[in-house]
Amino acid sequence: MNLLFITTAMAQETMNVPEQAGEEKTLSILELMTSGGLGGQIIMLALLVLSVIAIYIFVERFLTIRKAGEEDASFMSALKDSISKSDLSTAKALCIKTDSPVARMLEKGISRIGRPLGDITEAVENVGKLETYKLEKNLATLATISGAAPMIGFLGTVIGMILAFHEMANAGGQVNVEMLAGGIYTAMTTTVAGLVVGIMAYLGYNILVAKVEKVVFKMEARSTEFIDLLHEPA
Repeated sequence: MNLLFITTAMAQETMNVPEQAGEEKTLSILELMTSGGLGGQIIMLALLVLSVIAIYIFVERFLTIRKAGEEDASFMSALKDSISKSDLSTAKALCIKTDSPVARMLEKGISRIGRPLGDITEAVENVGKLETYKLEKNLATLATISGAAPMIGFLGTVIGMILAFHEMANAGGQVNVEMLAGGIYTAMTTTVAGLVVGIMAYLGYNILVAKVEKVVFKMEARSTEFIDLLHEPA
């Protein structure tokens, strides 16, 4: 009877072992972000702010550049027709009504008609440079975030490792694997966050630069058409 009782108890303990072993502690993203102590939390907060800024800049610039790249197919034909008829007031009004970098460039050139072609070309180019500068607004900030975020994340990792070794030093000879693992995964969290923010900002920056280059190409093409039109004999 006692043997049966002992065997049953051992079987029950054996059945409970997997259940206890399976109870692993999991961390949510929020817990992972806030588990690095005050230093880690400051680093993660800084990366969160940088990520919000990067997303805002990308969305705002993407919409602005896309709008600037939109082109009405009838705009240039109507403008050429007005200039060929020497109807400069209609041509200028058409440019003012059209909200695009190309229209603002050509409007400045039309206002200079009657002066030497060199002056007209210079005026158009100056407006083109100004419009390009407007399109590139905040892109330098996005590029800075793409480079700074990984370094900030690495800074958090170094701080976390320093704190982990400090705890080890204070523990004396009582260092265990759990103490090392906790410090290491907490430290690495900031590196992962920094890399994620940096990669997002880097990709966003390159996408926006490519779109700006397309718009600039259109501006150069339309300004060249305009100058060539002025070279044509009346």
